[in-house]
Amino acid sequence: MSILHPVSSRWGQAVAVLLVSSFSFFIHGDAPAVSLMESRNFVAAREMVAGGSWLIPTMNGELRLAKPPLPTWAVAAVQQLSGPTADLGMLRLPAAVAALVLVLFFWGLARELTRQQPGEASAPGRTAWLAALVLASSLLVITTGREGQWDIFANSLMVGSLWLLVRGWQRERGVVDILLGGLLAGLSMLSKGPVPLYAVLLPFLLAFLVQQPQRRRLVVRQGSATLGAGVLALLVGGAWPLYIWLKVAPVALHVARTEMSSWADRHVQPFWYYWSFFAFTGLWALVALAGLVAPYARARAGRFVPYALALAWVVGGLVLLSLVPEKKERYMLPLMPPLALLVAGLIRYWESTARPALAKADVGLIRSWGALLALVAAALPVIMGVVGLPGFTIGSTRWACVVGICSGLVVWVLGQGVRRLQPRVLTGATIVFTASVLALLMPAYPAWEARKDTPGLAHIQDVRTWPQARGLADWRSLDTLHVKQAWSAGRTVPVWHPSLMDLQNLKKPVLVLAGSPVPAKLPAGWQQSVRVQRLDSFYLGRNEKSGYWHVSRIDPI
Repeated sequence: MSILHPVSSRWGQAVAVLLVSSFSFFIHGDAPAVSLMESRNFVAAREMVAGGSWLIPTMNGELRLAKPPLPTWAVAAVQQLSGPTADLGMLRLPAAVAALVLVLFFWGLARELTRQQPGEASAPGRTAWLAALVLASSLLVITTGREGQWDIFANSLMVGSLWLLVRGWQRERGVVDILLGGLLAGLSMLSKGPVPLYAVLLPFLLAFLVQQPQRRRLVVRQGSATLGAGVLALLVGGAWPLYIWLKVAPVALHVARTEMSSWADRHVQPFWYYWSFFAFTGLWALVALAGLVAPYARARAGRFVPYALALAWVVGGLVLLSLVPEKKERYMLPLMPPLALLVAGLIRYWESTARPALAKADVGLIRSWGALLALVAAALPVIMGVVGLPGFTIGSTRWACVVGICSGLVVWVLGQGVRRLQPRVLTGATIVFTASVLALLMPAYPAWEARKDTPGLAHIQDVRTWPQARGLADWRSLDTLHVKQAWSAGRTVPVWHPSLMDLQNLKKPVLVLAGSPVPAKLPAGWQQSVRVQRLDSFYLGRNEKSGYWHVSRIDPI
């Protein structure tokens, strides 16, 4: 029997979604090391809480205007409530909540889109629920929801805006929903500027309205509310950029030009870079690929989801993203919701169709999906044993747990899913396997990241423990310090280009960091004003090849 079979009540479905999301986004949230994008967000949030401006953010003492501040506000709010912290699990909590909200918003949107589908009569709401589970357990959503940066906030809020807009358009008294949708769209813009308008809202509206006269009439019927929502979105989303423009126009203009040029000359990839986008659904990839094959999937998934809309949403989003020269894997996040809808549509068809009525293509796909899942589950313990994952060596308790879970899944999948053709079993097994991997393996991730570390190297966070550095509140850098180093330092380390007069007027000792020996970077004649004591050095990465910086102490004479 499938673990999903008895879940029919709304409360039961909600508990299932929350449980899956807790494994996907919350458990072991502190496992990976801090990333570059996270460092930027966390440093800016730390400086807000330390007394900096919440409206004009700084990063290591310099203006940080390249990204809107809402995600930084969320992290700063956590630090304001919990106190200054370097606990990555706490700092990533807002992103995990945003990922959960994305799943819930998408669940609501999927319910609105599938409500009138003919196949929903037998089990109303089941397709939308399955779509939410698929999204919550998709690879790219999991990885993005576990990282405290901007994309998950922008996509979550814009999907929420789509839900409320569609809900309002499909009801006679939907003004409040539509206006709330405009508010969420504005908050999405406060998370990543116009990007979610282009990558999420535009492809959805094209799919929802083009060649859909009935839907266009619904929007026209709510024309005043829709216009009001657009105005509200622009007011909310444009409030911070306008404030920045009024306060620091020259810097804002420079940042805007830099960001616009970066779309054309940074991380440039060919047009076809996103060709494997369906694979980023993770273990759902085979079903997602089948859902994109219109001659096969239209008649099947179309009974349970608006197939033309979902397919056009995916294709439109893919084309729009591919037109932008700058490409990164996480930029594919807007494609995951429509893919989840297509996957849910196919699964609903398979589970509601009697086995004798399934075509050979259906049988082949179901069995291929099950065989692939069983193969991955069987291979995982073997790979762990060969690789020697820290804490999971052959014979260890953790390795034995993985072997037991994977063996049970293989037997369950092959016996019930493949041999008896039970798609519900495969759906449940996919979700259980994903959750098990996250729960069991994520604690070993830091050790895996550190497997090639050179032991005994000093890093910038160790400088605080040096006797000569204790009590020195003023840290400065003679070269631009990488933001990940600034985060690890635990404090602001502003760039300093001292003149001879600056050194003459120095009143207190200063801890100075530099990429080369400090005395050579000071102005001529410094010996008459200050005394320089070289303390030591620290490495920038996990091994000696990463390079090192010099640490000195400057005392006034």
